Amino acid sequence: MTMTMAHLTLAFGLLGNIVSFMVFLAPIPTFYKVYKKKSTEGFQSAPYVVGLFSAMLWIYYALLKSNVLLLITINTFGCVIETVYIVFFLFYAPKKARMESLKLIILLIFVGFGLIVLLTQFLASGVTRGVIVGWICLVFSLCVFVAPLGVLRQVIRTKSVEYMPILLSVALTLSAVMWFFYGLLLNDFNIAIPNVLGFIFGIIQMILYVAYKNNKPSNEKIVINISEIEEQKIPKHKDQKAIHVVKLNAEILPVATKNALEKRPNDHTINVGA
Repeated sequence: MTMTMAHLTLAFGLLGNIVSFMVFLAPIPTFYKVYKKKSTEGFQSAPYVVGLFSAMLWIYYALLKSNVLLLITINTFGCVIETVYIVFFLFYAPKKARMESLKLIILLIFVGFGLIVLLTQFLASGVTRGVIVGWICLVFSLCVFVAPLGVLRQVIRTKSVEYMPILLSVALTLSAVMWFFYGLLLNDFNIAIPNVLGFIFGIIQMILYVAYKNNKPSNEKIVINISEIEEQKIPKHKDQKAIHVVKLNAEILPVATKNALEKRPNDHTINVGA
């Protein structure tokens, strides 16, 4: 029985690594576009900085444990790939966006993570330290999984899934399932609990995709053609000539679509990696 549980834990951990690996690579097409255009355009660095912070936090937690090696492997890769994304972003970002990114990096990575490590090292010890860091990981992961609510709200408002890639949603859902069972089999609820929320949001995203996938893109122009009006006569008064109304063509972009485009989200969805 013990061997079976160990094999299942290893299987879910490996599957979690594989799926999370693909999720970490998901932004590559986005950065290829950035490279081609030599500009970050409207993209933001926040998801990648948060992703790096999350990976570092889970590595620190895993180092305080004794049986979560697979948590270390995937988040080590996460640290590397998120760092590459951030460096790439900083290279092509305009000055204002670059400065904002650097401020976020200093605040979250150096100050935030640094304080967590220092305080837990000096103010806690042994099992207590692991419990504290585990709770920090749990709360932070829950906050990260709540982040896609903005995208879901936009999908419902615009009735369009053009900015919600279904393959990424499926991958994130599968990742949540794998890491949930990995944490459950290890009796580590700091790993398991956040992924329940990740699974729920993943299912909601897929339901919305099925509901709205056949809708036309919200940024489609509505063209109004008033043709075949060559001449409309208004009753003549003294010395009044006939008024000719020529063909009218108008292209109207709905206000709702304009707002949706202005608030276009990043292509990247944060992966907690656990």
